[in-house]
Amino acid sequence: MVSETKSCQNCKQDFVIEPEDFGFYEKIKVPPPTWCPDCRQRRRYAWRNERTLYRRSCDFCKKNIISIYSQNKPFTVYCTECWWSDKWDPSGFERDFDFSRGFFEQFRELQLAVPRIALMNKNNVNSEYTHHSSNNKNCYFSFSLFESEDIQYSTNVYLGGKDCVDCYHIEGGNNLLYECVDTSNSYRCQFGIILRDCNECLYSYDCRGCTNCFLSTNLRNKSYYIENKPYSKEEYFKKLAEYKLDSHFGREQAFSRFQGILKQQAIHRFAFIEKSNDVSGNIIFNSKNSHFVFDAYDTEDSKYSMVCPDMKDSMDSYHVGFKCELDYETHALIRCYDTQFTHLSYDNSHLSYCDSCHNSENLFGCVGLKSSKYSIFNKKLNTDEFKLLKDRIITHMKETGEYGEFFPRELSPFGYNETQGQIYMPFESREEALKNGWKWEDEAVTGTFGKETLKPEEVPDLIDNVEDSILNEVLVCISCNRNYRIVNNELNFYRRGKIPIPRACPECRYKTRLSFRPPRKLWHRKCMCNTTDDQQLMTNDKYKNTAQHFHSESPCPNEFETSYAPERPEIVYCEQCYNAEVV
Repeated sequence: MVSETKSCQNCKQDFVIEPEDFGFYEKIKVPPPTWCPDCRQRRRYAWRNERTLYRRSCDFCKKNIISIYSQNKPFTVYCTECWWSDKWDPSGFERDFDFSRGFFEQFRELQLAVPRIALMNKNNVNSEYTHHSSNNKNCYFSFSLFESEDIQYSTNVYLGGKDCVDCYHIEGGNNLLYECVDTSNSYRCQFGIILRDCNECLYSYDCRGCTNCFLSTNLRNKSYYIENKPYSKEEYFKKLAEYKLDSHFGREQAFSRFQGILKQQAIHRFAFIEKSNDVSGNIIFNSKNSHFVFDAYDTEDSKYSMVCPDMKDSMDSYHVGFKCELDYETHALIRCYDTQFTHLSYDNSHLSYCDSCHNSENLFGCVGLKSSKYSIFNKKLNTDEFKLLKDRIITHMKETGEYGEFFPRELSPFGYNETQGQIYMPFESREEALKNGWKWEDEAVTGTFGKETLKPEEVPDLIDNVEDSILNEVLVCISCNRNYRIVNNELNFYRRGKIPIPRACPECRYKTRLSFRPPRKLWHRKCMCNTTDDQQLMTNDKYKNTAQHFHSESPCPNEFETSYAPERPEIVYCEQCYNAEVV
């Protein structure tokens, strides 16, 4: 079998299907895709409303709730408690398949009939304001988090995070972190990016096994460093006190300096890939034989997937993991096996074309089922009936050209601007999105404006001067003018960490964190070590190596695929040069 070049039915660009891809499609008995990898990812993005939240009423108990569905959506929406309860039965919406009509037309009718969960959380305690989450305790306004406790305003928190605020992608036993990104097994760190096993490191990048380091980068097993210079313990704390980090002004100065260091001094490895073999992408750990994957660990034999921890033998998946295997064209799956073309479903096996089904097996074309077996369009069948009808429907879908792809964009419950699509693959305007066939939600701007009772300049500069009365105030974001509040647990965290009150709203803080991460895309580049590029030398003076490199004083000849676009300002090294400088 050889590779094959196809033209994407959506963007009309050519893309290649490799021989191993054909092998996977044959294994799960699906036809090859007709959309290119980027367009397939955009289609999955359009199903993930992660953080655009609305006030509305639960259509069952009538109480006021927070939901990912605006009041104008054509769905019945239940609060989390009502949706998981036994007070209603999703199989009550069963229907027969009509072979005179298309599959997706009938599936859309089922989507509109079955109640949807306001926020997807499962087995949580005191964590109502979380979405895409399970097995958490005392978490607030956080998204995609699992087995964590006391987490606030954070995203992608996995397996043991505790008492952290404003973080993105932290894994393992992290405790008391603030504004940290891509960090694991660290304690009392603030404004850290790619920290491993660090304690009390502040405004630092790519450090491992470090303690009490400030404004430092690329350090290993160091203590009491400021801007990569060593100090005695006494000198370190004396120098650190000069930055006045308990004040908002001091923090602004430190943050500005940190941004400059990241662009002009830090060495950026072309990709963070560790303990892995035969992989490509970025932020990959303990993985093998996986390509074009991002935010992956314990991932094997997979391709074209993003945010995929503990996933095996799968392709084209987004936010799928924790014991997932043999999945294809899926979004938001946890602990699922042999699942294709399915959205937002936990703890299942052998599902196809399902939406929001849980603890089930052998479902086809179902919506909202819980603890069910052998069902098609929510109708329970015996084993033989299920197999015969499923095969007939698949044959029918192949004849209508509907089988073998993820749900059409028209079936997404959301406007594109409500989803992660507008974060990672944005359209410039509503008109552009509609022209390209995507939906748009005109009411997507949530929150209040102009209701502030305390202006930014009126917020005390020092956290020690902030009184409990701030909990009753309405603040205004200095970036987007959206109103926001400080909650009690948040204030306690700031006081313990000597952190001044943030002047930006949670959404703008989230976007700032994302700006520190390169995009989920690859470019072909050369190593910048000892570069002879005049423009790069003009803007940066740290391209000359400080250690012995295999290429001596000549420019490094190595090339690679990286998430750092050529026009970005960072210093990007190949693995060999990076290790020579950092290890």
